[in-house]
Amino acid sequence: MKTWINFIAFQLVWFAAVGGAAYGIWWAGPAAFLAFAAYHRRPDVRLRGDFSLMWLALALGFATDTLMAAAGLSQYAAAIPAAPVAPLWILSLWAGFALTLNHSMRWLTERPLLVVPLAAIVGPTTYYVAARAWGAVTIIAPVEIALGVLGLCWFVAMLVLSLAARHFGRGPDDSLPLPLMRAP
Repeated sequence: MKTWINFIAFQLVWFAAVGGAAYGIWWAGPAAFLAFAAYHRRPDVRLRGDFSLMWLALALGFATDTLMAAAGLSQYAAAIPAAPVAPLWILSLWAGFALTLNHSMRWLTERPLLVVPLAAIVGPTTYYVAARAWGAVTIIAPVEIALGVLGLCWFVAMLVLSLAARHFGRGPDDSLPLPLMRAP
């Protein structure tokens, strides 16, 4: 049940962040993320390095989305702080995503050789959806170039986050197997 709560709560963070940005409510994503993070502070939730992953994801997200804005590949709605710095609403998505990696998205960290290439497709797709359906992101450069750069950034970010989640998530009773890809 906690896995589903984690998954659904992150989806709510996504909708609050993207929908809020689309309507100029820059603080909706960060507020939803803070509620999500508060849920993770409950005593019955095993943290397994969640907050270490969160800080790492924030650094990767800041680098990715600042690069995108500074290179003129994308522009973000409700950009607080101002461009070319990654806006707070999108950083709340990166931080929220990190809080799923040892919970509802644990399967991602258990199969990095499978998931890392998939992230190079799914990550940019979420930006495309945020751009086309919500107007929270504007892709300025040719779509192929912007999505290609995002794909490369997500490939690297997911590789780093998968390996970090395996490292931070290890404990005496929940260590993960050492091979990068488990047998089915």
